[in-house]
Amino acid sequence: MVESRKSVRTKHIDFILLDLIAIVISFVLAYIIRIKPTFESDLFVRYRNLGLIIVAIYMLILLFSGLHSDILKRSFTSELWHAIMVNGYMALFIFGLFFSLKTTDDYSRIVLGLFFVIDVTFMTFFRSFRKNQLKIGYREGKGVSNSLIITYRDSFIEFLRTIDKNNTGFYKYIGVVFLDDNSGSDGEIEWILKDRNIRLVDQNDILEFVKENAVNSAFILAKSYYNKKMVDTFLGMGITVYFGLDMELGSISNVSVETVGGYTLITSSISTGTPGELFLKRIFDVMVGFVGVIFTGFFYLVFAPIIKAQSPGPAFFAQERVGKNGKIFKMYKFRSMYMDAEERKKELMDQNQMSGLMFKMDNDPRIMPIGHFIRKTSIDEFPQFWNILKGDMSFVGTRPPTKDEYMQYDMHHLSRLAIKPGLTGMWQVSGRSEITDFEEVVRLDNEYIRNFSLLLDVKIILKTFGAVLGQKGSV
Repeated sequence: MVESRKSVRTKHIDFILLDLIAIVISFVLAYIIRIKPTFESDLFVRYRNLGLIIVAIYMLILLFSGLHSDILKRSFTSELWHAIMVNGYMALFIFGLFFSLKTTDDYSRIVLGLFFVIDVTFMTFFRSFRKNQLKIGYREGKGVSNSLIITYRDSFIEFLRTIDKNNTGFYKYIGVVFLDDNSGSDGEIEWILKDRNIRLVDQNDILEFVKENAVNSAFILAKSYYNKKMVDTFLGMGITVYFGLDMELGSISNVSVETVGGYTLITSSISTGTPGELFLKRIFDVMVGFVGVIFTGFFYLVFAPIIKAQSPGPAFFAQERVGKNGKIFKMYKFRSMYMDAEERKKELMDQNQMSGLMFKMDNDPRIMPIGHFIRKTSIDEFPQFWNILKGDMSFVGTRPPTKDEYMQYDMHHLSRLAIKPGLTGMWQVSGRSEITDFEEVVRLDNEYIRNFSLLLDVKIILKTFGAVLGQKGSV
């Protein structure tokens, strides 16, 4: 639905990865089928370099074209033709390169022919499978963008009809605010709201609705309407805001023009890195998540029997946490406390050493003997690598609050939810045990969000390893 090249490349990172996987598998298969599995140094190096050139050509095509624009709306036949076209472009580049360098005879035409046939097959299959997966997920409410509409009554029905012509299910409209009047009676509008399960939101309750319903995007389709405080709060939470072109806007940053379901809109969102940076960050998260899950399995074999012996019950502790834009997910840890820890927390609140919406105390009696060790060494955090692999969390980010903490947030605290929560972050490497003011935690999180870069992530990761190895700042 979104036609901006920048946003398409960011949104469809999964399809980019699948294309790259298809290219690598197809090239390896073509090489093995024609050359046989021989790894003679000169021949192998020559074809390995050719494979890298093909990947580079694909990335070049991706950079200068809307390769995955409208991909969710393509039919199987259209996807097959698109895969043929992509491979055709790659073939033209390769043969043009061979001709200019006069290296045509150095490579087998059969290998290249096999590669293109196999790659068209795999690319079409992988994309179609992923699209079907996403559409099923959208129908079940997974991976959708919960959206709020702010408009006038006479514009609402037209907006939905236009959007529905191109809706793949990604945008789920969960609330609408009518700026003219929420109390008027309109049979068609009332029927639409009920049929689509769209909640009618009062103007005075917009921010509370956003806070409680994990809103990801807001459509403001109302001429001459601009509420700076509300929009700033949306952007601070990481919510993408779409404005009608006829709106008289105040001072907003990071704007671009996009087409959403037939509407040409101005969009603004918090700046949390370029598409390339976010792509590399996710790649790193997948790799570190995979390795972390393997270590988690090893630690389970070692510590699960001890945990169960000291306090009968599960070795893992699962707790609902609040992620980006207020999305609820289950965060996993090795259990370091007795089973009745949550109930006993109420009795210990008067000993809370944190000023604000977090709980911390020295010599917490709810912690088991083995719990002190796995907390000191941060082993209890390892199951969160599963959250990282799934995409609920990132390796570096802000710390996810509990639901109870989140419901007590003031509006300026919501800026912590503008990005994915992380296993480590600015707060953790700034001496988390010594920080007792929640507002300082918020300040550090906002500092990370505003200054996000891959270099900053690397610095935080290095500091994290130093803190863990030195057993500093553990809770």
